[in-house]
Order: sequence, then structure tokens, then C-alpha cells
Amino acid sequence: MAFFREIQPRTWDAQLRIDDYARFDVSVQVISTVPVMFCYWAPGAQALELHRVLNEHSAEICRTHPAHYLALGTVPLQDPKLAIAEATRCVRELGLPGVQIGSHVGNWNLDAPELFEFFAACEELDCALLVHPWDMMGAASMPKYWLPWLVGMPAEQSRAVCSMIFGGVLERLPRLRVAFAHGGGSFPYTLGRIEHGFRMRPDLVAVDNSRPPREYLKRLFFDTCVHDDAALSYLIDTCGADRLMLGTDYPFPLGEQEPGSHIRRMDLDDSQRQRLFSGTALDWLRVDPARRSRLRRAVPGCRARSRASRPANCRKPPVARVTAEGSLPGIREAASGLLAVA
Repeated sequence: MAFFREIQPRTWDAQLRIDDYARFDVSVQVISTVPVMFCYWAPGAQALELHRVLNEHSAEICRTHPAHYLALGTVPLQDPKLAIAEATRCVRELGLPGVQIGSHVGNWNLDAPELFEFFAACEELDCALLVHPWDMMGAASMPKYWLPWLVGMPAEQSRAVCSMIFGGVLERLPRLRVAFAHGGGSFPYTLGRIEHGFRMRPDLVAVDNSRPPREYLKRLFFDTCVHDDAALSYLIDTCGADRLMLGTDYPFPLGEQEPGSHIRRMDLDDSQRQRLFSGTALDWLRVDPARRSRLRRAVPGCRARSRASRPANCRKPPVARVTAEGSLPGIREAASGLLAVA
């Protein structure tokens, strides 16, 4: 068996993660499966067995730590009918607010007709979707310098966004709530080129959807895990704070090493900061008012004590940040912070 990656207890130890995140004033994590566990290469029925175990474990983490965790499920998308059934179970039986999927499934991009029924079911379920890059394009031709992660991952996210826009998925499903990890990869930063190509060669680009791609920016959600203040400033200016949420990719090397640090350095008003740290994620996940109240009480003593006497991990307002990641039982990441989507 080939060695893939060494992982640390922060990848699966729920209490250790709570304690670690508290150092950065992050009280809530939205956890999701590490993409290597998608197993889209396996027969759907076999993959389903794994996905069911992962989803039940995520739900158990949320039941055990209700003030600190929300979770996204995972589904065997290589078999859309099984994926629909498992997404339905995640939402209606396990109480998960959404599911995470990969940026493509084998030879299917996200505009594949085979996948549309799944997306339609997610819309009907009022189920949030998180798209995370995986199985990066071009990896075999650029094995050096960590290029699959540095170049391939951003390209995967742009491939996913463009496929859903140009393929008409978002146009046909106006209530579908989709978020893209890693700030949407290269999509927001090459939007000018994408839009220009749409206008200049509609015979090649606008063949399945005649609406310009820029018009979908107010339909999409992105996390803030872009590793650069100027890049985050552009993302805020382009998409708006109401479409962005704190993302960390915790606890991996390409994750934000101090969750929320880029947001804190931005020249934002209180309303924008609140959206980035918690409001957008809570809306994307459709967290109900009662659950929001429990999440806001996640850091003990923060409301009861004066600022001077508060513990170090709650010197800032205990908002919930959603950080998108992928860790747990050695196999997943998380998301959420004041709400951090890890």
C-alpha cells in the first residue's frame, strides 16, 4: 500500500480541535470529509458503505458537541441515485444541513446530465452544497513542486464553477445553494477572461446557457481561504461580503495557519466582518434561530463577564465563524469559526 499522508490528532480528535480553534476565537466548526475519502473510483454500493459510516460519525460529533460542531455529509456521487438517497438520509435522518462533493466525478464535470437529478434533489431538500477540489487535473504531467495542489486545485474549482454556470445547472435550479472552497480557486481572479470569452465566442461558450457568468456571483458562495490580503480584498469587492465565509482548510499545511487573520486585517465595517465571520455561513447552511442561539453560547462565560475578565479565547465577540475544511476520525476536515468552514 502506498503512503499518502501522515496525519495528526487534530485531524480527528473533536475536543482537541475545539481547544485548538479556541486559541483563535473560533467556537464553531463545520466539518466535512477529507476529499481523498470520496472514493468516486469505487463501485457506488461499496462507496456508500463508507459514506454512511462517515456521515453517522459526523452526526455523532455534532450530537456530542452541539455548541461547537455542524457537519456536511458525503455521498457516492458516482452513482447519482445512491447519492440522492444518502443526501436525503443526511438531511432528514441525521440532521446535517448539507453535503460536500468533489469538483468532478471521474469523467463527469458538474454539468454532466447524469448529475442533474442529484442537484435537483439537493434543491428540493434545501440542502447546502460545498464543492471541494480533488483528483486534480494535470497531476500526472506536473508531479514536481507540489503543482497539483498549487496549480491544479485552483483550476479544479474554476472548472467546477464554469461547468455549473455554462451547463445551465444554476439557471435551471435557482434555489440551489452552492459554495466553493478555496475562494472559488482561480474562477474569481480569471472572471474577466471567462466573461470576455463568453461575449466573444458565444458559439463555443454560451451553447447551453445564454446568461453571462458574472450575473451568478450573487448566487454563489465562496470561502475566504485565499492566503493573501490583496486577493481577499478583491474577492470581497467582486463578490460581496454577503457571499463569503471564513474558510481555514484546517489542519493541513495549505490551510490558514491563524484562522481569521486575513479578515481581521481588512478595512471592513462591523456588518461586513460579521458576515465573513459567521452570518454568511449560517445563512448558507440555513441554521435555524434556535440552533444559532446555542452556537452563540459556545464559549462559556463570554456574555456573562466583562471584557477585562473574559478568558483569552473570547476577548472578541463570540460570533460563530464557519470554516470549511476536512478532518475527523483521521479522515476529515472542518469548517466554521466564530463560524469556521474548515
